[in-house]
Amino acid sequence: MIRNSAAEMAAKLNAGEITSVELTQLHLDRIAAVDTDVHAFLFVNNEGALAQAAEVDVKRAAGEKMSPLAGVPLALKDVMTQKGVPTTCGSKILEGWRPPYDSTVVTNLKKNGIVILGKTNMDEFAMGSSTENSAYGPTHNPWDLSRIPGGSGGGSSAALAAFEAPLAIGTDTGGSIRQPAAVTGTVGVKPTYGGVSRFGLVAFSSSLDQAGPCARTVLDAALLHEAIAGHDPKDSTSINAPVPQVVAAAKSGDVKGMKIGVVKELNGEGYQNGVRIRFEESLELLAAAGAEIVEVSAPNFEYALAAYYLIAPSECSSNLARFDAMRYGLRVGDVDGASAESVMNLTREVGFGREVKRRIILGTYALSSGYYDAYYGSAQKVRTLITQDFNKAFEKCDVMVSPTCPTTAFKIGEKSNDPIAMYLNDIATIPVNMAGIGGMSLPAGLAPEDGLPVGFQIMAPAMQDDRMYLVGAALEAALLSKWGAPLLSKIPALAGA
Repeated sequence: MIRNSAAEMAAKLNAGEITSVELTQLHLDRIAAVDTDVHAFLFVNNEGALAQAAEVDVKRAAGEKMSPLAGVPLALKDVMTQKGVPTTCGSKILEGWRPPYDSTVVTNLKKNGIVILGKTNMDEFAMGSSTENSAYGPTHNPWDLSRIPGGSGGGSSAALAAFEAPLAIGTDTGGSIRQPAAVTGTVGVKPTYGGVSRFGLVAFSSSLDQAGPCARTVLDAALLHEAIAGHDPKDSTSINAPVPQVVAAAKSGDVKGMKIGVVKELNGEGYQNGVRIRFEESLELLAAAGAEIVEVSAPNFEYALAAYYLIAPSECSSNLARFDAMRYGLRVGDVDGASAESVMNLTREVGFGREVKRRIILGTYALSSGYYDAYYGSAQKVRTLITQDFNKAFEKCDVMVSPTCPTTAFKIGEKSNDPIAMYLNDIATIPVNMAGIGGMSLPAGLAPEDGLPVGFQIMAPAMQDDRMYLVGAALEAALLSKWGAPLLSKIPALAGA
């Protein structure tokens, strides 16, 4: 049962073949059996999840109209607030904090009857590409427990790949949904910026952060996308417009006549050979499905990584200033005679990890007097150029595509002492965040040299997220026909699900 898609689970729930309590318990048992090895979860809410599930069962038995995913379990990235449930953002500085309110995403999940199993591990404050920066230890990739599951949302993606949950929520600032999806053989979507509310999402970089769905199939992602999206007056950046018809698109998968633009600048040197092989194979399958493959150029993508690592740290240095040991969270050095400044300094020294401190320092410098225009201001100009590149390219195609990541999952510890090498993992995903458009990663198969998953990235114009699901569904169907079974059925580790 736990290997079924979320849509299949929902069908069985509606048919009375299983109750939500039974389905939730199956997943809680799976977590208990394998998460010691995977470490996808920071907190498992056994009691709360079963109570949610029981409530859904009562409503269904009473004949109430249920939402499409009612009763299906989900794993929640620990950067979203959930009332009364520990929320750490993978940081010691928030250890023990239980928010007094739900994020809008959590409110929408509850409204749709989706059962929240617990909170998943992540790079501290979503800063990282490997989930090695968590203050609570790294998450392991179920394909190979010695490898990373991507970041910052590695806990959510690993939970999906290990069959600990059929659905998950992630957040994506520079690739933190899509990159973990790519290296774990799952599906991850960054909706258009403003398409899903950020209220209750603990901010890293406010102009880049975006919550989105994580799943094992394109249709499951679409169903979850529809459940959490929509305008929210609590979020000033929320778009007041209808949610794109993502579920209809995922059920259609018809790409006949669509123009798919291959980004020249994201398909060159530096990509693992197996990644390139699977990417080219996916293009051939889309062409066979009736799409036209064209090449597009985005020359300013070359500067996206550098601009991102000025904008994101600058915004993080401002956002993380609220963690001052005065209002909530960790408090160190509070003894008689200690000044507020001393307590604040000691708390931040102990509470923040190395990568968070690095980015705060970078951002504070970039915003400092005399440097603002040279660094942060210039990076924002590059951001405008990247957006213009997208606009020009979309005049020639309906969606743009690239490999999601340059390589498959690397070994835990392999790049932890080389920040530049780590940052380069997001080279293909960052442009999407800079422009605020939608992006999706779905499995394109296994790299022949190491047998690990490869991701295929689809990018669509703002508020045209349904285009990603059309192309994603078409490619997924073609690849499933080629493989003969879901990619995750080939996973060598953690057998027995």
